[in-house]
Formats: sequence, C-alpha cells, structure tokens
Amino acid sequence: MEGNVEKPRDVSHALSNPNWVNAMHEELENFEIVEPPPNCRPIGTKWVFMNQQDENGMVVRNKKEGIDYEETFVPIARLEAIRILLAFAASKGFKLQQMDVKSAFLNRFIEKEVYVRQPPGFESAKFPDRVYKLRKALYGLKQAPRAWYARLKSFLLKSGFVMSSIDKILFLLSRGGDTLIVQIYVDDIIFGGSSHALVSSFGEQMSREFEMSLMGELQFFLGL
Repeated sequence: MEGNVEKPRDVSHALSNPNWVNAMHEELENFEIVEPPPNCRPIGTKWVFMNQQDENGMVVRNKKEGIDYEETFVPIARLEAIRILLAFAASKGFKLQQMDVKSAFLNRFIEKEVYVRQPPGFESAKFPDRVYKLRKALYGLKQAPRAWYARLKSFLLKSGFVMSSIDKILFLLSRGGDTLIVQIYVDDIIFGGSSHALVSSFGEQMSREFEMSLMGELQFFLGL
C-alpha cells in the first residue's frame, strides 16, 4: 500500500475500504460472540484508526488503536534512557532497527473473563443481545500492557538475553564476541548490534514468535 492511504474519518468511512475492513477483521479474531453470562456488564468499544509507515514512507500496516482488572503496572522507558541508548549505538556504529508488534497486547491469554459490547459496524442483526468475549488481552484494557511485557520479557530471557538491572525494558545479548541490544517501549521495539547477522536473526526470531511489522532502520522515535 502506498504511503498516502487515507486514514478513515469514522467507522462508516473505514468500512468502505477493503484494507481497513481486513484490519478490523484481524482484531475481531481475538473475540468470540457469546450469550452474556449472569450479571455481565460488557465494556464499551470504539475503533481508533492509524496508518503506520516504514523508513521509506510506505504504509506497512493499517492499525486500530476499553469488570475485573489485574495488576496494570508496566515499566516504560524514560526519554533520557532512550537518548543514552541512541548515543551509545552511535558511538559503537550500531545501525538501530525498529519493529512494531501487531496486536501487541493480545499475545498472552488473560486470566479473567472480559466481555465487550459488539463493536460499531460489526453488530449482529441475528444476535443483537450477545456480547464479545475476549480471548486475549486487548489494547483498551488496563491490564494489557503488563500482559504484553510479561510475555515479551519471558521470551527474551529464554532466548539468552540479560535484563538490565537499572532499566527493566533494556535487554542485552552477547554471542561469540558480538552484542545485541533491545529496547522496549510498550509495543515498539528498537534493536541493533555489532553483527548484521545477529540483528537479522533477531528480527526473524521475533517474526516467528509474534506477528511483527519490521520498520527498517530507525529514523524517528518518540520525537527524538
């Protein structure tokens, strides 16, 4: 898709574009429509739309960006830490890459049942009173960031990374004299290292484990 794909004004506008319809259906795969259980109070839903571009300005993803909550704390990188990482990478000659995890918060099954109202544009005429039961943690739920962080942290540690004792979202891997650094910012990941092969291997490994949008060489991140 070209970089000028228009972001929809509203749900009706989105439903007129097959690319957005496909993206919305992708999100709905994380639901199942069910009869509401006793005393069910479903959470309201809404669609939020955005385009995501790679280093060449091409749209690589149409992305949509709501009662029992689990723990919600998740560590977030401070801008100062990211600046230090960028300076360190520049001093070592690392070319940093960026990736985004599709439906990042959906990659760990939630431990409590969560129900939401049928989302706009996808209401069932046959079963208007039914609700959607979430199979996995969703963007709008408060426990979602923690669920994603726990999932990714576990994967990185099992893959041989060491977590920084100071920055809980910075991970280091040493292999055969080469170094790979990985910085997490919720569902965005910056990574780079001394070996092109090691960097490429990590991108492929992440793509096998999660659904990734590989953004190419880092050009712009959080306004820095």
